[in-house]
Amino acid sequence: VTNRATRICSAVSEIPVLKTNAGPRDRELWVQRLKEEYQSLIRYVENNKNSNKEGTRWFGKCWYIHDLLKYEFDIEFDIPITYPTTAPEIAVPELDGKTAKMYRGGKTCLTDHFKPLWARNVPKFGLAHLMALGLGPWLAVEIPDLIQKGVIQHKEKCN
Repeated sequence: VTNRATRICSAVSEIPVLKTNAGPRDRELWVQRLKEEYQSLIRYVENNKNSNKEGTRWFGKCWYIHDLLKYEFDIEFDIPITYPTTAPEIAVPELDGKTAKMYRGGKTCLTDHFKPLWARNVPKFGLAHLMALGLGPWLAVEIPDLIQKGVIQHKEKCN
């Protein structure tokens, strides 16, 4: 068994297994299954995020799949004192200086597209929206471009 397989098994073992065998057509049982799904997702997120004690500085990983290869990056962000009025700025330190759509310190440029969307949806948007509507689209545009230009390479290709 490889180290990677061991890590995957360990990560999966931390996710609660679901007990209710139900789908949307099962009405009442579906409500129970949905509760189990949410609890499982919450546990998964809790296990895979790191923050300081106050919850104002977060660390984690993000990834992007390109040509069936997984590119993984460390991310970090601080919760601004004016949150939720102001969206956090996500940094991908490993990519600092490798793309024009990034500020000093590896902070992703979300100004043109995401920040106006955030501003229109205060206080309804939160950290999940930041990841899904901010970081996700940024990665989808920038990572393939950086790969094509040879600025980043898959770790297996570097060995």
